[in-house]
Amino acid sequence: MSREVLLCIAVFAACAVEGVEAVTIVLAAGLTRGWRSAWIGVGAALATLAALVAALGPALTTLPIGALRLLVGALLLVFGLQWLRKAILRASGLRALHDEDAIFAREVDALREGERRGSGIDAVGFTVSFKGVLLEGLEVALIVVSFGESQHAVGIAVLAALAAILLVAAAGAAVRAPLARVPENTLKYGVGVMLTSFGTFWGAEGAGAHWPGSDISIVGLIALVFVTSLAMVASLRRRHARQSLDAATREAASGA
Repeated sequence: MSREVLLCIAVFAACAVEGVEAVTIVLAAGLTRGWRSAWIGVGAALATLAALVAALGPALTTLPIGALRLLVGALLLVFGLQWLRKAILRASGLRALHDEDAIFAREVDALREGERRGSGIDAVGFTVSFKGVLLEGLEVALIVVSFGESQHAVGIAVLAALAAILLVAAAGAAVRAPLARVPENTLKYGVGVMLTSFGTFWGAEGAGAHWPGSDISIVGLIALVFVTSLAMVASLRRRHARQSLDAATREAASGA
């Protein structure tokens, strides 16, 4: 599998995850505070993102390729390890699964607390949509720029991101409900594995290391990170089961 194909898969999956979270927030704001304010917030956030990318994106091209890959590797490891850690905890039962229905319900309850006034732009709906799209969009922009610039494949990364965002947005517009059927926990697990693998690969290359087999090492890294994470999930599950059993035993003993 070529590096470009792996890049597309990683960018598409990462952007789809961020898109699901952004769409959930915007749907909650639109349904409870009015669509006009929500869409204006979305537009303002996209304009802000475009300005930030236009201002900061070209600065990456001035870095030497080694320094760029070291920087990109560090950024991807920050994202990847964070997502992978949460995914391992969720898979082992030590953390609740990510539930878009529950998130949607919490957003709706919070938004309904404030009463709308007048027929103009609703400040709450605007702010919630703006912040949600801006924060999730910044993560998308960082992932796209990092992947694209480090591999001189900005066009491929942008197309993969656009495809993911358009697909998620279309699904959200069609059902007007949280995208709870999207296997987001599985997606986050896979994205965490891929970002951690790419970050390790590019970070080591930027530091001067040479991988055996060049690009094919990425596949080996993905397999290694995945198998290691599964071993951690199994270990944590066993420890969690022992702790639960010990707690139940102590409770039974104290009750007797």
